[in-house]
Amino acid sequence: MNYWMVKQEPDAYAWDQFVRDKGTVWTGVRNFQARNNLRAMKKGDEVFYYHSVTGKSVVGTARVTREAYRDPSAEDGDWACVDLVPRQACRTPVTLEQIKAEPSLRGIALLRQSRLSVMPLSPAEADTLRRLGGLG
Repeated sequence: MNYWMVKQEPDAYAWDQFVRDKGTVWTGVRNFQARNNLRAMKKGDEVFYYHSVTGKSVVGTARVTREAYRDPSAEDGDWACVDLVPRQACRTPVTLEQIKAEPSLRGIALLRQSRLSVMPLSPAEADTLRRLGGLG
């Protein structure tokens, strides 16, 4: 299994709406590196859901249920999307401040490439985020 983080502004598509929808097609990614990360996702991979701009915290986890396919929201270009379903809300959201303060997360892509909307996580980073968020 691989581990990922996706970022979304809660004003655009909040975790609570994702849960109410019981899943979504993760469309609209228009960055080549993020697109390549979407293409690398496999069915069953764990995805951490991060509220960006306001909130700035990991708020839950999701699973990939359909691997990359052509993004139907793209009018042109070679863009991809995946299908995600919510898995578990964090008991305690993991704030950006906590992430910055955690030595084991020093190399996390969120801190190195803060504008990237889809990024890989190492198994150790995923374990740390699960622990900090009170996820079982």
